Amino acid sequence: MVCTRRGFLKLVGMGMAMLPLSQLGISLKPIKAYAAGMKIDGAKEVVSICPFCAVTCHYIAHVKDGRIVSTEGDPDYPISEGSLCAKGAAQLSMINSHHRLLKPMYRAPYSDHWEEKSWEWILEKLARKIKDTRDRDFKRVNAKGQTVNRVESIFHLGCSIMDNEECALVHQAVRGLGLVHFDHQARI
Repeated sequence: MVCTRRGFLKLVGMGMAMLPLSQLGISLKPIKAYAAGMKIDGAKEVVSICPFCAVTCHYIAHVKDGRIVSTEGDPDYPISEGSLCAKGAAQLSMINSHHRLLKPMYRAPYSDHWEEKSWEWILEKLARKIKDTRDRDFKRVNAKGQTVNRVESIFHLGCSIMDNEECALVHQAVRGLGLVHFDHQARI
């Protein structure tokens, strides 16, 4: 919100003008009562985990009528003690953003628009592309004749929210496919 000097002076002037109204018998209690109501009144508190990094800070989501109306850090979480980084603090705007995609979108090669597809279709398409690429580019031996069993045309990038066990499973799966080029987002 941009507040000019003139606007600030107007606000101060109006505030000063309102003070004597209480002396004239005008009660401001209903206005104060309305203003004191919080948007989380009647909301259910749900503790969740921030998805942005491996610290996994807890945050409290206030849910009212099936919609998240507020998020805040969890003071009972021993690592962050209720503090959230900028990404975690922006959780509410990310959750309720009109830009957030809720269904898979696909853009065909050389197309200028996106199409909504089902999860089954997208997962089948991804699996088919990975298998075709692996089958096409799999190398059993290198130039020296040594057995290498690898695919050099696929790269995998892990995400920082994965814990050690998930990283181990993904590492085994990636190595099982023969990939040699992979990295982890938390290290970059």
